[in-house]
Amino acid sequence: MNSFYPVIPAGGSGTRLWPLSRKGSPKFLHRLGADERSLIQLTLARLEPLAPPARTYIVCGAAHKSAIAQQVPAVPRDNIVVEPSGRNSGPAIALAAAIIEAVDPDAVMGSFAADHLISVGDAFRAAIRTAIDVARTGRLVTVGITPTRAETGYGYIEGGAGLDIGNAVDVRSFKEKPDAATAQSYLDSGRYLWNAGMFVWRVADLMDELREQAPEIAACVQPVADLWHHDIDAARGLLERTWDDIPSISIDHAVVEGAAARGRVATVPADMGWSDIGDWDTIAELGLVEGSRLAQPDETLLIDSPGSFATSGTGRAVTVVGVPDIVVVETEAAILVVRRSEAQRVKDAVDEWKSRGRDELL
Repeated sequence: MNSFYPVIPAGGSGTRLWPLSRKGSPKFLHRLGADERSLIQLTLARLEPLAPPARTYIVCGAAHKSAIAQQVPAVPRDNIVVEPSGRNSGPAIALAAAIIEAVDPDAVMGSFAADHLISVGDAFRAAIRTAIDVARTGRLVTVGITPTRAETGYGYIEGGAGLDIGNAVDVRSFKEKPDAATAQSYLDSGRYLWNAGMFVWRVADLMDELREQAPEIAACVQPVADLWHHDIDAARGLLERTWDDIPSISIDHAVVEGAAARGRVATVPADMGWSDIGDWDTIAELGLVEGSRLAQPDETLLIDSPGSFATSGTGRAVTVVGVPDIVVVETEAAILVVRRSEAQRVKDAVDEWKSRGRDELL
């Protein structure tokens, strides 16, 4: 695994997890359950058996660099790459790939979100090891999650023929978020996986695809990468001057879908207890599952409140008595009480506070 380099994109504000997740303190900087580690700390920990922190890169916004550096001190400061502004996952991942290629042209890179939860670390690492083997054959590789329900909130990967490398299969197509009937048909067919946004590839192969499919991105990140390991201040200055001219696009749309149409993408199916913990209802569900890493925090007390979940961002005791199926979130800035069935409306609350000029809450 000496040539494997994990990359952790750490962006976004996570408004659906307000008030714990805010612009200046997004969800990956917080713990959500009984484990004292934050989501980004958990992400790094599950990657360490595959590669040491010295070979791990984090791409983030300027507002979060100091907090990230404090939480993961084992990652070298020069490996924390700051985007001047958010431009979606395509430029962020491309920048990291170019920087890695400049120091190790034969490297295999993996991209893993900072704010996802994975309960079965061994299954995750087994899938990544298979993905690395496939990537060394020249494929771009996704890690597909074995679906457990007809989910309409995720994109899907359609698998094809086996590749005789572990359980890896060819990718026939990517599908956008489906309606309920289509999602059920995907589940029933057994051919589809959830697209969790985890990717593994040789950096040289990704850069080739970028030059072919997204030349504006390649043209921006390459000069920065050429300077990064020799004159990092000059590299950062160049990045500041050119970054806002780069297209804002996901890595899926920029590269992966086009490569899949040419038969160059593979996927590794995995059942690893994955969740993108996209809203408070999801967190409550995970907190109620026996064996989940997202157990009810010790500073909360729930009595006769089935299906409920509570968390404290300050350490103060939170008590819920006789109220089923709610989430209570306590922070220094705000308190949220929401029915689990209404969890998607938390974003509406954020919008309303914003319209009232209460930016200090956001």
